[in-house]
Amino acid sequence: MKSVSHLVRLVPAAALALSLGVGAAQSKEFRLGLITPPPHIWTVAATAFGDELKSASGGKHSVTVFPSQQLGNEAQMMQQLQTGALDMAFLTIAEVSNRVPDFGAFYAPYLADDVAHAGRILRSDVAKDLLSGLPQKAGVVGIGYSMGGLRQIVSRDPVTSAADLAGKKLRITPFEPIKDFYNALGAASTPMPLPAVYDALANGQVDAIDMDAELIWALKYYEHADTILISNHMMFPMVGLVSARVWQSLSEEDRAMIGKLMARHLDGAIDTYVQKEGDWLLSVEGTGRTIVEADAAFFADAIGKWEAIWSEKAPVLKDLRKVAEETR
Repeated sequence: MKSVSHLVRLVPAAALALSLGVGAAQSKEFRLGLITPPPHIWTVAATAFGDELKSASGGKHSVTVFPSQQLGNEAQMMQQLQTGALDMAFLTIAEVSNRVPDFGAFYAPYLADDVAHAGRILRSDVAKDLLSGLPQKAGVVGIGYSMGGLRQIVSRDPVTSAADLAGKKLRITPFEPIKDFYNALGAASTPMPLPAVYDALANGQVDAIDMDAELIWALKYYEHADTILISNHMMFPMVGLVSARVWQSLSEEDRAMIGKLMARHLDGAIDTYVQKEGDWLLSVEGTGRTIVEADAAFFADAIGKWEAIWSEKAPVLKDLRKVAEETR
């Protein structure tokens, strides 16, 4: 797999940047943080990775998984990775894009036609090559990508056009690409941690939420909705990260083993979304809520404004659009 050899090539640069030496191989209990709850696909993949690493290392290494923001939000976990206080994390690319703007290109509206197409984009060489700069730019090693399906909108009020979202308090994941999209729609972007979303929607603290089909169904966000906009307007990538400081302390053998196993489980989660996304959407459509299907034309004005901003901020967007076209 390309990602493993790619990671080995990163080591000298990371070593130079961090002025750290390679430590002797030793047993280690790794800590891996996520924002997702225990039943979520990302958390399940993290746990499976830990189990396989323990087996493959003959019990030398183990992984303790901390879901549901037990170790802090994603910004806090990223800081912990940079200092070496946290070993590993599965984070949305949102937090990475706050530090390395090129990653914001993955959130281009309607870059992916569907969840399978999103998977092909994330598996491309252009996507993988973006990981190579993370040790120097963000103090982390990117092992590989996964995702959380495509984004939909759940609204307490009727929505028949994009104009109906103007002025609405709309929960988002706190990062620039998604904020710019909803600002272009005239919505009041409202960052909010995942555990607070259900109650906020129920009590009217927010009017709508940007969310994936898995959680709309599993966490019953539809219970407080009038309208569910099946828009598939953005992919929602995730990246598996290891602290560059921790990575540098590992033997080459351990790096290769961790890289291979984590990449396998990240990639497997993409397959899970491809298999299950359609069923979740059918379940959501069967809730009795008003379902509105929206395409790029629905958001045309906002997409144009987003493109004007991010074609400058993220030069790789041009290459990703080429990949998207080639993989349709």
